[in-house]
Amino acid sequence: MAAHLELTDVSIEFPTPKGAFKALDGVNLKIQRGEFVSLIGHSGCGKSTVLNIVAGLHQATTGGVVLDGREVNEPGPERAVVFQNHSLLPWLTAYENVELAVRQVFKGKKSKAEMKEWIEHNLELVHMTHAIHKRPDEISGGMKQRVGIARALAMEPTVLLMDEPFGALDALTRAHLQDSLMEIQNELNNTVIMITHDVDEAVLLSDRIVMMTNGPAATVGEILKVDLARPRDRIALADDAEYNHYRHQVLRFLYEKQRKVEPLESRRPKGSAASESKSRKQA
Repeated sequence: MAAHLELTDVSIEFPTPKGAFKALDGVNLKIQRGEFVSLIGHSGCGKSTVLNIVAGLHQATTGGVVLDGREVNEPGPERAVVFQNHSLLPWLTAYENVELAVRQVFKGKKSKAEMKEWIEHNLELVHMTHAIHKRPDEISGGMKQRVGIARALAMEPTVLLMDEPFGALDALTRAHLQDSLMEIQNELNNTVIMITHDVDEAVLLSDRIVMMTNGPAATVGEILKVDLARPRDRIALADDAEYNHYRHQVLRFLYEKQRKVEPLESRRPKGSAASESKSRKQA
């Protein structure tokens, strides 16, 4: 079966004053329709760069991305992005923020009444109908992120790209949104690619976890298939041996196989260099 989305030998270099910086080197990945795939790895491993290439925001230096048989070389409504920062327009209500995306994608394709129904439907999916006419400064961080997800879903994307969408939220809000995302994906069966630093989040949500090697010249290190039945219950899984086995495999990759050691200077307590200098002068 042909892959829904395929990255083939994707490498990218960025110019710097010291010469070319190779962020990614030979990334290969096949994703099937309806899969939930998480990208995980240490900071600087190129996770966001992979996402930006799939989104069409960056062009690979070599290799490329094919979605449903067509090469990806620019942004498109079939690939919607949800960022860590909700990026809502502050002067618009929740409804109007979603409406803006709907008008861009469905202008001339849906009537005014159909657009209204579609906007309300997507806000209902993320449980935001109670705040439909509130502006971003009138709602919580978690609610803002819900509106951002509704806006992305309203574009009816084939692929939903999420860059640490819950990273800035408190633990309880994050858990609620993870549950909502699982419900939405179960209902819509859309393809999701999500960047996360959270091992538990990756195991709970994913069909497969793509573990990236450390940069520069980062690539796919290992891919872990998460064969846990859906729907998934976080409380029941907490004591599940299989869940904890998957969790251990990801942790082992991150903290043993790709262990990142900070330079000695960056681990020195603040002020210690100054204290040493002062001691030498006094001596």
